[in-house]
Amino acid sequence: MVHFLHPGLSPRNIVPPDAQKDALGCCVVQEEASPYSLVNICLNFLIANLEKLCSERSDGTLCLPEHWSFPQEVADRFLGVMTWQGKLTDRTASIFQGNQMKLKLVNIQKAKISTAAFTKAFCHHKVIELDATAVHTDLPIPDIISGLCSNSWIQQNLRCLLLDSTSIPQDSRLLFFGQLTGLRVLSVFNVCFHSEDLANVSQLPKLESLDISNTMVTNISALLACKDRLKSLTMHYLKCLTMTKPQILAVIRELKCLLHLDISDHRQLKSDLAFHLLQQKDILPNVVSLDISGGSCITDGAVELFIRQRPAMQFVGLLATDAGYSDFFTAKQGLRVAGGANMSQISEALSRYRNRSCFMKEALYRLFTETFSMQVTMPAILKLQKNCLLSLTNSRILVDVPFDRFDAAKFVMRWLCKHENPKMQTMAVSITSILALQLSSEQTAQLKEELFMAVKELLAIVKQKTTENLDDVTLLFTLKALWNLTDESPAACSHFIENQGLAIFIQVLETFSESAIQSKVLGLWNNIAEVRELSSKLVTEDVVKHISSLLHSKEMEVSYFAAGIIAHLTSDTQPWMSHDLQRSALLQDLYATIQNWPSSSCKMTALVTYRSFKAFFPLLGNFSQPAVQLWALWAMYHVCSKNPSKYCRMLVEEEGLQFLCDIQEHSEADAQAQKIATSILDDFRMHFMNYQRPSLC
Repeated sequence: MVHFLHPGLSPRNIVPPDAQKDALGCCVVQEEASPYSLVNICLNFLIANLEKLCSERSDGTLCLPEHWSFPQEVADRFLGVMTWQGKLTDRTASIFQGNQMKLKLVNIQKAKISTAAFTKAFCHHKVIELDATAVHTDLPIPDIISGLCSNSWIQQNLRCLLLDSTSIPQDSRLLFFGQLTGLRVLSVFNVCFHSEDLANVSQLPKLESLDISNTMVTNISALLACKDRLKSLTMHYLKCLTMTKPQILAVIRELKCLLHLDISDHRQLKSDLAFHLLQQKDILPNVVSLDISGGSCITDGAVELFIRQRPAMQFVGLLATDAGYSDFFTAKQGLRVAGGANMSQISEALSRYRNRSCFMKEALYRLFTETFSMQVTMPAILKLQKNCLLSLTNSRILVDVPFDRFDAAKFVMRWLCKHENPKMQTMAVSITSILALQLSSEQTAQLKEELFMAVKELLAIVKQKTTENLDDVTLLFTLKALWNLTDESPAACSHFIENQGLAIFIQVLETFSESAIQSKVLGLWNNIAEVRELSSKLVTEDVVKHISSLLHSKEMEVSYFAAGIIAHLTSDTQPWMSHDLQRSALLQDLYATIQNWPSSSCKMTALVTYRSFKAFFPLLGNFSQPAVQLWALWAMYHVCSKNPSKYCRMLVEEEGLQFLCDIQEHSEADAQAQKIATSILDDFRMHFMNYQRPSLC
């Protein structure tokens, strides 16, 4: 399974998981192979047919049949599946009104529901846990708290409230959690949560677990109010803290009941808080879990000494640090480590940091490095990075698996421009090169800013690699990405020219002589040559010199692409007004070269594909220049013979058959052109006898 991450490597035999290296693998294989549970099958059916099974109230919301009743556990699960499938809306949430459903665990993650719908559907239940992570802005945090506090039972018994990435209106100041007296677990990760809010929360009489990561908290002194009951404190990436390190450590020292502390940070901030914490002997006496991933100046020795002084420790987070590499972390029984030193640590990191992009990126990079030469199947590892960017580097997934390629392309192009480390850059370029062909011309045009930035960044990579005379896999991916992005995209072609792309590509041809590089350069120039308003930019001494030289390349695909550029450029006489003799010489050379080519059905190293034949039609109608017409026919016959189901259909849909008939019947048409046109039409008849089409000549 893991070899899918590296399509360049030869496939391996699938063997049972190695228990020593992937202990959970057998369980994962069994889990993945098992059918869905009967309960899930029933719930999925109900959700899919909800509109048919329910009646409609006067306000347009849905109502369950009167005789229906759901046990609490099934009701909780039903809501969870609805939420996960994105089916929870104001219209559907109304089925949870009344007493037919009895909810305890309410999961409305990322749901788009209003305050009124939330209050009516959920706030009359005896809810003990609410997960409102990233709900739509129509349901802000103050309204959630107000709705919950409208039920006195919930006030006293709600134990867990997750509000990560949930919105707060600008005019709202203090969040009043004080009435939720039963609250034990509160998470406000990535919320506009201030020090004043922390002071309010710290007064909750039963609070045991608090996550204030990536909030606006500047001072954590309020935590002293709950020092005798707080067991878990997570404050990852607390970027707004204004306290000094001794002040922060003084507060942490008083939290003697803490079993879990997370002060992990983004590595780019270079925070050394964890370094100073590790030096303290009289701090966190009962801690069993400490996360200091992303901290600077952390060494194996300091972490080892800290853990030896606290033998009950069960977990330490060391990803994106310089620690975790000594034998101590492997030998210590019962200690789990999230880090990057080995597959066990990477697995732990992938499992724990799913919602932290900075750490997931680091873990995936480590995974990519570790699995590059792996010779065993590891299902448990594959499950942990499943459906992420690393999986996208597999071209099979990019081409065959259904997902929103437009959003993926936007994301990857933005990621590409962040100047990541070389391995990450190679992955981004590879994904871009494949996704570019999966987008329609209309979608590519919609990218606008992302397209401009991507072309600029890709050209910068090409220029750097050329200057360094480094023809590595990144250069090949980058050239391919530029080629694919400019395919039937005048905007991308324009960006290419505006960013000195022609000069950079001429330098590429003068630096590298490999046919794989030459064909990609010429392929992109073909795309520019097809754009009438830009093609004249190619009529320069340097470009024409290289094209006319490469026309005679021994490599078929190089000669083919050079010929295509010449055909498109010479079909328009305007750019050649001052040097018509050169144009005539090119046309003669083009005609003679095509005559010496093998059959159109020959194989080429580079796979030639076209979105459309429309750029060929002006060439097919050019009876005054047989060489131009001949190249277009040869190209069309080549792809039609390789993929007749696609390209013969394209001929009909784009009304290209008439051009072939005209050539076949024209009295002054070139004999070779007529022969190829006839061959294409014959192949068309053979493959599409039953296809509805206009009558052929």
